[in-house]
Amino acid sequence: MRNCTQFYIDGRWTDPVTPATADVINPATEQVSGVISLGSEADVDLAVKAARCAFGSWSQSSVAERLDLLRAIQAGYAARMQELGEAVTEEMGAPLSLGTGFHVGLGAGHLQTAIEVLETFRFEEQKGPTLLVREPIGVCGLITPWNWPLNQVTVKVFPALATGCTTVLKPPQLAPYSAQILAEILDKAGVPAGVFNMVQGKGSVIGAALSRHPDVDMISFTGSEPVGVQISKDAADTVKRVGLELGGKSAWVILDDDQLAANVAAATSGMMVNAGQTCSAGSRLLVPNARLAEALAAARSAAETVTVGDPLSDVAMGPVVSKAQWNVVQDYIAKGLDEGAELIAGGLGRPEGIDRGYFCKPTVFRGTNDMVIAREEIFGPVLVIIGYDDMDDAVAIANDSPFGLGGYVSGQDRDTAIAIARRMRTGAIWVNGGFDFHAPFGGYKRSGNGREWGEHGFAEYLEVKSIIG
Repeated sequence: MRNCTQFYIDGRWTDPVTPATADVINPATEQVSGVISLGSEADVDLAVKAARCAFGSWSQSSVAERLDLLRAIQAGYAARMQELGEAVTEEMGAPLSLGTGFHVGLGAGHLQTAIEVLETFRFEEQKGPTLLVREPIGVCGLITPWNWPLNQVTVKVFPALATGCTTVLKPPQLAPYSAQILAEILDKAGVPAGVFNMVQGKGSVIGAALSRHPDVDMISFTGSEPVGVQISKDAADTVKRVGLELGGKSAWVILDDDQLAANVAAATSGMMVNAGQTCSAGSRLLVPNARLAEALAAARSAAETVTVGDPLSDVAMGPVVSKAQWNVVQDYIAKGLDEGAELIAGGLGRPEGIDRGYFCKPTVFRGTNDMVIAREEIFGPVLVIIGYDDMDDAVAIANDSPFGLGGYVSGQDRDTAIAIARRMRTGAIWVNGGFDFHAPFGGYKRSGNGREWGEHGFAEYLEVKSIIG
């Protein structure tokens, strides 16, 4: 049993102003794995006050001082990577190999990237008669989701600290353990009092209090579109900067070549990683109509080979994060069946042989782009395959979405793949794979605003001052 009943405020672990707790459920076992305290507006006030008091000195700290802190954090992070990965597996159900691998690796990568960017970042630049000065924006409220808990915390906390901001973190209620360990790492690394603060609790309470707080200068939020809209409204009265990374319904375009079956299989397996709980997941797979039967067979085979079960064992897919999320996924599968989508693999209920835990079947539909399962973000292991006639048709289908967060193109003709990527209205597009911690990540349309990762992530936390003459 894990106990996360204290908050980290002003350099100390403190009890909440008003005691209130909630159980944390292990999604693989449906058993209580620990308890967290639920914070209140009073706790937020204390954390924001500490951050505001610390901003004066931390905003004036040197690049060398900030680099020293980040490197000390890096050493502490490296020493606890196994523990962090185990926490991710316990809190949100990722297979242990994924938790101790990519989940933890993302956090380490964002930390190293923050160090690399800070080493060469130009906070001052002479432009003719004007000196452009980039200064930290102030106190930042950071609100993060449960699906990639370390990634989402580290991609916000480390750039904020590196640019001289002070922070109040509201980690996810459903997945609080890895953030708790990260706070311990920052404390041991010697983060100055008030520079980093953390208050656990409900988003409707802590997130709302941060968004409305007059002494918070910026909100960075990753999560669902409806919550992002509400945060923007709450922040408007105090004219805060608001950075939003919201939902997605990303298209994955498969080109017509002799690698089609292999690319379809890879896309199908990729959709099931993290139980489909990835905002940029390629959940709409676009394939040539002329080879639809071949594509469906490849997708069916790939989905049926995805192993599902105890995340502590050697499986490819664990449970979704909660009973509520399991119900959401089941409802969407039922909607797909009701709409007349052709079920290619998976379907309703738990996988055969599993009688507890929030496990879903890796599910593939053949559908059309006007179906609910192709329009709305499901956030589960559900893939919709849609046929296209030619490249213009593929681009039109890909862009016919209210979202624009991620996109994918797979095929041997790189020039064609790049040409399609240029026409897709989305913030990040992977052409035949690849990965880059310095590539800006963020959305078009209802997928949000602003960019994270790398140098562009620094810009989110900086104001630009012109000194003229």
